[in-house]
Amino acid sequence: MTEGLDFDEFAASRARRLFHIAYLMCGDWHQAQDLVQTTLSKMYPVWGRLRRGDGEAGVDAYARKVLLRCYLSHRRLRRSTEVAVAEFPDELVVGVQEGSAAALRITLVAALRQLPPRNRAAVVLRYLEDYSLEETAEAMGITVSAVKSLNSRSMTRLRAILGPDRALLLQD
Repeated sequence: MTEGLDFDEFAASRARRLFHIAYLMCGDWHQAQDLVQTTLSKMYPVWGRLRRGDGEAGVDAYARKVLLRCYLSHRRLRRSTEVAVAEFPDELVVGVQEGSAAALRITLVAALRQLPPRNRAAVVLRYLEDYSLEETAEAMGITVSAVKSLNSRSMTRLRAILGPDRALLLQD
């Protein structure tokens, strides 16, 4: 499958999905773009070897693993003057109707941003990317029991953060 897929085609077809994953992990549009760019730049030099490997699914899994590692490394190395805030400024949510899909996404992203980076990554991979426990553990370089523990604590924290909004997210 990936034998005929060149790197440009791969990057063009997967960049949007990688961006969505990165954005859910970091919660910052520009940082997500940087993470995708870094991920693709790390994959380019090894593309020939990747194409001969596990096929298209293997290349996709490798891309998500590289993205995760870039995100966690960036979080460890970040020396920034950014100040985290508990709520979005009003100008970001003007025109978004309460209960709409956009409002629910904003609520979910805001809740995810309150989790520590490793917890956020575990939740995104496990529940939003639909990874199995084993796949999540492998991608994060930790044990299955560590993934269970991270997810359990994260979901408890998310339930507390979301409160009554949790019911709205489960509808649909």
